[in-house]
Amino acid sequence: MTTKLPLRADHVGSFLRPRKVVEAREHRAAGNIDYAELRNIEDEAIAELVKWQEGLGLKSITDGEFRRYFFHTDFLLQLSGVEERGGLKKAFKNDAGKDVSFAPPVMVVTGKIEHVKPIQLADFNFLKSQVSETPKVAIPSPTMLHFRAGRSGIPEDVYPEMDEFYADVATAYRAEVDSLAEAGCRYLQMDDTNLAYLCDDEQRADAAKRGMDPDATTRQYAALINESFKSAPADMIKAIHLCRGNFRSSWAAEGGYEPVAEIMFNELDIDAFFLEYDDPRSGDFAPLRFLPKGKTVVLGLVTTKLGDLESKDDIKRRIEEASKFADIDQLALSPQCGFASTVHGNDLTTEQQADKIRLCIEVAEEVWG
Repeated sequence: MTTKLPLRADHVGSFLRPRKVVEAREHRAAGNIDYAELRNIEDEAIAELVKWQEGLGLKSITDGEFRRYFFHTDFLLQLSGVEERGGLKKAFKNDAGKDVSFAPPVMVVTGKIEHVKPIQLADFNFLKSQVSETPKVAIPSPTMLHFRAGRSGIPEDVYPEMDEFYADVATAYRAEVDSLAEAGCRYLQMDDTNLAYLCDDEQRADAAKRGMDPDATTRQYAALINESFKSAPADMIKAIHLCRGNFRSSWAAEGGYEPVAEIMFNELDIDAFFLEYDDPRSGDFAPLRFLPKGKTVVLGLVTTKLGDLESKDDIKRRIEEASKFADIDQLALSPQCGFASTVHGNDLTTEQQADKIRLCIEVAEEVWG
């Protein structure tokens, strides 16, 4: 059994933003430069990033999400019928023992969801023009339009029935997938915090307070993601990354994958699952026993939240532990999350970021050849 991934060492997608990109965004927000000037600065930084990734030996290449402020809002707000209102306040936690107060933006539905224009197409075309390896695009999961607000964020006068809402969201996403596929995209990843949040007892309780059945929601989300990918060409790698929150080296949720694993692995028509496994808050490897043949789990054993480098022996030992529950030929290795899911980035240096990628590539070569 072989994986569809271009390399056994992969990555989630986002990288620390160069200072010139951060400053350009600030100048754009202040009205000091126009959009074209911002884009030129981003283009230059992304071209450099592509060379950096390929120089390290990566085979899947992203634009580092350099054009985004948050991993999800920049995309979702380009769908018709979506607005941003406030945030769902949550105390993010970190290894320093401090709570980082952060209210991730809540996407609120104000009208019928429609895909009115290609969202990632221009970004993909530029990325494709720069790479000699496989260009990879990451977009937020469609579940991001539901979980944080629940039914209260979807007006009944717009969507009297939730089935209509899910159908429109899937239709909008299929249009985006189609536009990327027609342009040559063959590696598309959806970033999903919500299936991971449904592994957390506190998050499950909060979801229940919003009128959601956590188990039924897991199944509904699997169906929504499948419908969103339904028109993808057979040779497109379809991936999903489960994230427990990633803001300035902090996280929002804990808990192993057991509550969602059986549904997730068997009902999601996905080729590769990027799963966080960088510390005990992600639980053990037992949920991997539900992984069916033909699918890959990318083990996020290298943390992006701390700069200290893991040892090769520790990572190899953990891969061996995981292989007791899933065939080793169905496993791969990556950092546990992106290095900068938001423009703020995590608390490590660009040199440490490079070391983490090199470590994944070297271990993967030694384990899988």
